[in-house]
Amino acid sequence: MTEDVLHPKEAQRQQDSATPSLTIQRVRQEFASRHMKLLAREIVSPGFVRLTLGGADLADFRSDGFDDHVKLLLPAVGQEKPLLPTLVDGRPHFGEGERPTARDYTPVRWDARKGTLVLEFAVHDEGPATLWALHAHPGQWVGIAGPRGSMVVPTQFAWHWLLGDASALPAIERRLAELPAQASVTVRVQLNHAADRRALPSAAQVDLQWVDALDQAAQALTLPAGDGFIWAAGESSDMTQLRRALLAKPGVDPKRMRISAYWKRGAQGHHEELVEN
Repeated sequence: MTEDVLHPKEAQRQQDSATPSLTIQRVRQEFASRHMKLLAREIVSPGFVRLTLGGADLADFRSDGFDDHVKLLLPAVGQEKPLLPTLVDGRPHFGEGERPTARDYTPVRWDARKGTLVLEFAVHDEGPATLWALHAHPGQWVGIAGPRGSMVVPTQFAWHWLLGDASALPAIERRLAELPAQASVTVRVQLNHAADRRALPSAAQVDLQWVDALDQAAQALTLPAGDGFIWAAGESSDMTQLRRALLAKPGVDPKRMRISAYWKRGAQGHHEELVEN
């Protein structure tokens, strides 16, 4: 299997092809940043809240990968709107003024025609983005930047493993919603609070379990026959341990696996893909 880097139009052409492909594609996106208003707040469970953001310039927004992330940009004190970055020599640049607080979030869903984007926040995290999500009033401004790129994992794999903690739930929910009926999916989710367990709708054949430790749950799994893909996300040290447990399984192909650290104990704004050194 090879990994291709494609322009979005070429990626879409291959997705629309009648011949299923198991090639994982990394798709580049044109850099964009936008101001958006808070439209609505939804309490999903005691530990999770979803915000619907709206903005007319969302018309060209796209997110091709189920685990894409956008940067949520919070206004500095005294600002109505946060500064938005532009690319300078290939890197985001904010110019003059106080740089906004930025955090990564997976787009749960969006409607480019209506100009709406839904993001989810774990309220057990007391960081600035979560506090804003809990206390901001409808009509307040925020910024988003990205996604700058996507990893498009074909839905045609015979089996999928989705493993993660609370921070991974939006991506897991999005992936389950897009998988076809013939897909076989094993889902293991580690939550600190049982009240945050939820239904995760999917047309696929889903084996979902809420677990206490992801690495132990992975050790108990048996690798199915056929072509499959393993995805996991969560706290950095936990994901390092989980990756080690997965790679110890006979037959696991690291090229058909993506393990990401969505956060790190004691650190702010941490996001990293764990790969071989």
